[in-house]
Amino acid sequence: MSHLLWKTLVLSPVVLGVTVLVSARAMAAEVASSTEDTKAKTAQTQAPEAIGASLLILTEQPKINQQLFAQAKTDNNKVLEEVNRYSSEGKNQNSLSQVTSVSQFSDVQPTDWAFQALQSLVERYGCIAGYPNSTYRGNRALTRYEFAAGLNACLDRVNELIATATGDLVSKQDLATLQRLQEEFSAELATLRGRVDAVEARTAELEANQFSTTTKLVGEAIFAVNDIFGGNTGDANNTVFQDRVRLDLQTSFTGKDILHTRLAAGNALAFNQVDNAGLPIDTAEGTQTFQIGSTGNNGVIIDWLAYYVPIGPVQAYFAGTGGIHSDYVATNNPYFEDYDGGNGALSTFATESAIYRIGGGAGAALTLPFGSGSGGSFFKPSSLTIGYLASNANNPGPNLGLLEGNYAALGQLNFSVGDRLAIAATYVHGYHGAGGNLFDLGGGLASTSRVVGTSQANTLSAVNASSSNSYGLSAAFRPSDKLSISGFISYHDVTGFGANDDFQAWSYGLGVALPDFGKKGNVLGIFAGAEPYAFNRPGFAGNDIPYHFEGFYKYRVSDNVSITPGVIWLTSPGQNSNNDDAFIGTLRTTFTF
Repeated sequence: MSHLLWKTLVLSPVVLGVTVLVSARAMAAEVASSTEDTKAKTAQTQAPEAIGASLLILTEQPKINQQLFAQAKTDNNKVLEEVNRYSSEGKNQNSLSQVTSVSQFSDVQPTDWAFQALQSLVERYGCIAGYPNSTYRGNRALTRYEFAAGLNACLDRVNELIATATGDLVSKQDLATLQRLQEEFSAELATLRGRVDAVEARTAELEANQFSTTTKLVGEAIFAVNDIFGGNTGDANNTVFQDRVRLDLQTSFTGKDILHTRLAAGNALAFNQVDNAGLPIDTAEGTQTFQIGSTGNNGVIIDWLAYYVPIGPVQAYFAGTGGIHSDYVATNNPYFEDYDGGNGALSTFATESAIYRIGGGAGAALTLPFGSGSGGSFFKPSSLTIGYLASNANNPGPNLGLLEGNYAALGQLNFSVGDRLAIAATYVHGYHGAGGNLFDLGGGLASTSRVVGTSQANTLSAVNASSSNSYGLSAAFRPSDKLSISGFISYHDVTGFGANDDFQAWSYGLGVALPDFGKKGNVLGIFAGAEPYAFNRPGFAGNDIPYHFEGFYKYRVSDNVSITPGVIWLTSPGQNSNNDDAFIGTLRTTFTF
């Protein structure tokens, strides 16, 4: 092994430690210098992951908006500050009804000294609307800027009356009063009108240059420097710099549905592992999420086309290509699960249970909620999910297509217990033609694709078809906002249609995540378990359990950039304890936009 690689391995813990130290100091400085209300939070570009039917564990904690605007000491800025303060009043109210009678104000009484004046402004001119919750707040102090906003509304209303030939409703005395007020508040009115003109100009510019009125673009770019160490495996590999890019066009036609059209490109490849005899180990252990869906030399493909739409109380999912089970069902693995993206765990194993890696492609799924959780019930609303994905749905050839080819049908019961615990029981039935692998993520007939586990747990009969019945349990527990514990176990019973084609496989894992560790938005994750393995298969050597240990620390540089150093430790690669352990070191940088 080269000196450079050994230095990289030695320095990796130092880099991770410095990252944690810097983030801790940043947090300390942030706390010491900021007196901002922690309840002022901005919306996330990443949606919370639903575990069960109603329990939500955020994969990204809301961020504090810490952008500060320097205010120049000019009259215009003071005016804008006051106008902004006034215009934000009542923003969070739900009522949007227009007040047409003074009696609609809940806090105005006929005995009030200004009742008649207010009645004239509301009912005669219709230029005082009050606040969205039908209050007038007449006892509240009024600034010149608030008065200017009201005066501006009255001027607009008077102009409307004159333009519609109802000017007789406007008395000469009122017009004279309005003229004097307009002269007195000319500065404030000019600021208001200039602000409206600026908004209209910006709106026109956006409309002229917008990509689509129904579609938004969400992107992710991953850069990763990684290497693998350990015995012959370390000698057979070099340090690599890999990338993957996803551009997701998200289209909504009703505001409740969403169509995903995702473009992908990448050049990431998994490492080649070598046994103690110098021969290649046929395994998918240690595969990382950004190595999923590699197109080789960054060729661009449509790797996912899916549509989500509610049908009554049911949430429906339709996939045209690239569909996987975790698209539509809760995996109960918050902070580790990122749907093979660049913000969760490093490996495909730590991201989600292997049961969700069986099959994929085109198909549909339905999620039906049940139970109200009302009346103080300990059980919260839960759901039932069923789905069907076919790997070769587009191929009309013999023993292929939507119904005759490889497929995987899933059923899952999701339960939310209290507010911090979610449990799911999963069953997947699969049909697999001759050749191929069990955990192929929809690779299809005779595909060499495998994304997790050993060769013993993956390889299906090369001569005969097989069927599989898989059973899984997953759970997520959040004892506090700063701690999340999740885990899964799965059992896979494969029945081959030929002699000696049957086998059973197991997999299990447990993860502990510490969100906001050192800084808001950071995540420290530790995961351990056994990648899918199978014992006593004829023609395969190795009956040891392949344990997988993983640690990573996602450091959020900004809202759109994160850096994740991490290490994966694989014991008994290829289920053979005679093989040297393998260590994968990764420095992943993720850009989201």
